[in-house]
Amino acid sequence: MIRKANTKDIKGIIALLHQVNMVHHVIRPDLFKPNTTKYNEQELETLLSDDSMPVFVYDDGEIRGHAFCQVNEVRDHRLLVNVKTLYIDDICVDESERGKHIGKALYEHVHDYAKSIGCHNITLNVWEGNDSARHFYESMGLGIQKTTMEVIIT
Repeated sequence: MIRKANTKDIKGIIALLHQVNMVHHVIRPDLFKPNTTKYNEQELETLLSDDSMPVFVYDDGEIRGHAFCQVNEVRDHRLLVNVKTLYIDDICVDESERGKHIGKALYEHVHDYAKSIGCHNITLNVWEGNDSARHFYESMGLGIQKTTMEVIIT
């Protein structure tokens, strides 16, 4: 049920991206516009052909969830050790399908993929206020690596 996304999945992925955007817009309307998506269809088509940015979908005849990933490598850095990281840019499960362990299945698939390509770790960001996402990732074994802080000045 989980596989690498292809261009036939774009319509379903766009619908999920709208849901992700609205979660972020509700939490941070000062940063996120309503009723839009991070990628349009043409951008998704390009993205889906980039092996360094794999997208996985949960497909049971309909696209019920997705996981957008990025493979990042540090090599020959002055300060940092050589390391390969899989960054989860986004995991989304359709609102009507939550609680059915689709998110867990997607995360486990991504974890197995990261291990299979020799990654040292998996990283991601969670917006403050997105408590359900934070609790989900904590239940998957993730912990805090670093904290981004802000002060709003306008």
